[in-house]
Parts: sequence; C-alpha cells; structure tokens
Amino acid sequence: MTQAGTDMVGKALRLLAALGEHPDGARLSDLARRCGYPVSTTHRLLASLLREGFADYDPRTRTYGLGLRVFGLSASVSHARGFAGSALPPLSRLSGHTGEATLMSVRDGDHQLYVHHVEGRGQVQVIGEPGRLGPLHCTSMGKCLVAFAPDGERKRLCDELPLDALGPRTITDRAAFAAEIRLVRERGHAFADEEHEEGIRAAGVPVLAPDGTAIAAISVAAPAYRMPMERLASFVPELRKTAEELAVVLPPRPVRPPLR
Repeated sequence: MTQAGTDMVGKALRLLAALGEHPDGARLSDLARRCGYPVSTTHRLLASLLREGFADYDPRTRTYGLGLRVFGLSASVSHARGFAGSALPPLSRLSGHTGEATLMSVRDGDHQLYVHHVEGRGQVQVIGEPGRLGPLHCTSMGKCLVAFAPDGERKRLCDELPLDALGPRTITDRAAFAAEIRLVRERGHAFADEEHEEGIRAAGVPVLAPDGTAIAAISVAAPAYRMPMERLASFVPELRKTAEELAVVLPPRPVRPPLR
C-alpha cells in the first residue's frame, strides 16, 4: 500500500473513532472540525464508511453515526477477548453481594473503555455504558489502569494525562496525581470520591496479568448519599476476590497507544 493509501486508512479510522464519541450522531461540519480534516475530505471518507456499513446517515437530522458493521466487529472482539459470557458471572455475583452497580473497563490509549455494567438493586444507579470511553485520571478504575500499567507507560500517563476538573473533587495538580497513583499501586485499590461526577463514589481494583500489569479494572459505584466511604471500603476484599476470578478467564490484551 502506498503512503497516501496508508494515510487515508488512518484518517478513516480516526473518523470512525470520532463517530464513536457521538452516540446520538454528529454533523459533517462537527466531525470535520473534531478530526481536523477539510469538509470535502471528511465527506469522502464518510461516503466510504457508509458504503461498507461502518457508518449510518440520518437524513432527518443530517447526522452521521456508527453503522451495524461496527457492532458486529465489537461483539466478535468482546467474545475473543473473554469479555462476553465468562466475565459476567463474577461481576453479577459481586453486584449481588454489594447491592450496587459493578463496572468493568480496559485501557484504550489515554482513556478507559467501559466493557461491562451490571446493575445493582437500588432505584438510583450508576451506569458505565459499554462501548463508551471515559477518563483515567478521576475514576477508581482509571486510577487502577494507570497505577498498574507497564512502568514506562505509567510514567508517561502520570506526566501527560490531561487532568481536567470533571467533578468537585477531581485531582488536577500533577504532583498530587502522581502521589495518588503511587498510593493506589501500594495498596492495590483506588477510590473516587465525587471526582468524576458530583454525588458519585466508587472503589476499584485492577485485574492483573501474571506480570503484574492490568488486563482490566473493576469497580463498585454508587450514589454518595447512600454510600459512606467506610462502607465502600468494606467492599474491597470482595472486589479483589472477583478480580482474581477474572484474571483466570480474561486473556492479556495489547493496549492501543494514544493517537498523536
């Protein structure tokens, strides 16, 4: 393949990723601006994605979204990586024990990708929609994925991750974030106390490969009004037990590097 052909493939994949960030659809001009492409180039790439079933177009709203072909591939990857079927029973048992939502994510570049969500028994639920990307720096699972990344990658993430204030208690100071990651690595679990979203607390642990790096992370999350930190901390032993079960059934996976 020529260099030009390779570049166009890369552009199409970046456009596909941008579509994934807009589950309700996005206009041509917004996608062009998000990817940094000329509108004409974006339109041409979208036409190719539409033709192959990777994108859909809604003429009523004039918006583009992901096509069913993407969902088919997603299901295949989920099954191949052990995220379908084998992961759900341990996660469901954990939710049954805590009565709260259980979430599971993997690291995807400089984000986490939610791959499972099991509801708890409460009327008000915390949801991590499978297939959506989330931040690493202000969630319990994200902190675990950073703390148990390979050494060089952990340092890069601590040095380079954007520390946007998404909740009232988000850690935005670089030195404080590095200290938090060291603490998570030392104790083997993480908390997020209204850091990602106001009124939400979570406790998370990594699912570790034999070399000690994180394959995935899991968490228990609940509204703060019914989840004192002491009660949240009491779930850590059961979280660890579930992570150990998952470590047996989930194969190691490569982590996609961030787009530069």
